[in-house]
Amino acid sequence: MTTTPFLQALAITKTYPGERVAGVKRISLSIQPKKITAIIGESGSGKSTLLRLLYGLLSPDEGEVQFKGERIWGPEEKLIPGHDAMKMVTQDTDGLNVYAKVWDNIAVLMPNTDVAAKEERTNQVLKQLNILHLADKQAFFLSGGEKQRVAIARALITRPEVMLLDEPFNQVDTSFREGLQQDIRQVVQETGLTVIMVSHDPAEVLSMADELIVLKDGEIIEAGKPKTLYQNPQTLYTAKLLTNCTVLSNEDARHCGISSKADNIVIYPEWAAPTNSWTRKDWTVKQVLFKGSYEDLLIEKGHITLRLLNDAPGKYHIGDKVHIKINRYLEF
Repeated sequence: MTTTPFLQALAITKTYPGERVAGVKRISLSIQPKKITAIIGESGSGKSTLLRLLYGLLSPDEGEVQFKGERIWGPEEKLIPGHDAMKMVTQDTDGLNVYAKVWDNIAVLMPNTDVAAKEERTNQVLKQLNILHLADKQAFFLSGGEKQRVAIARALITRPEVMLLDEPFNQVDTSFREGLQQDIRQVVQETGLTVIMVSHDPAEVLSMADELIVLKDGEIIEAGKPKTLYQNPQTLYTAKLLTNCTVLSNEDARHCGISSKADNIVIYPEWAAPTNSWTRKDWTVKQVLFKGSYEDLLIEKGHITLRLLNDAPGKYHIGDKVHIKINRYLEF
């Protein structure tokens, strides 16, 4: 007995002709239910186009998107674009009624046929997004992060099966971003919601996503678990997307003591570290970038610069001479 895929794209293509052809090309994928899938890629790689195709805001030029075995209708066929079992949240919160209270902004999307159920569901969503204390606050006075939480609550109120997030945390302060991400993960665990998100921030996708899809020039070049793709990327492109790594040429790698036949050698900041040496201190600390509980050290030898992670802030200073040990590297 075959199981019907939850949400899938079958060789979909959507192009925007111009000086540089953009969109997506011949993409086939299957989204796993009750999971968070993140779509990543450089600007112009087709991330948002793919998200809108999956939702039904765009129609593919070729191929088909199916939800539970049925084709998703595009805007030419549906009066109100977007699949009824899905909701999309973007970084734009202009859909809020800024003159209404938070509670009313969310409750308005529920029918009045059962007032008690409407109140119960609204309060439930407010608690899930940790904004119950804002229920009586006028939306006009909310911060960007608070507005984003309200926008997500509005998407969740009608119990969609899929929520699509297009760069949803851009307007959220860094200090509150992690809390919102944890709340979304909790909603997924409690309700079985399926989330598909687009992001340019490696920290977001590595901590939130169950699956990653890597796009380059409108095509999927890699997909898998975040930890797997981070530790063992199959392409230089993916490695550079997921971390602030150092990329060395073959010749420069040899000057660092690495013998390889590959054209490019990649070193993650945590894969190299200063070591104690009384005789060999051939690297100079060029910059110390304070990150709170750790530092990034930019060290140089001749024209070669490496980025290292230092978990003992204050130990090294600009101008210090150090020796380093490279524990691991990738070859491309």
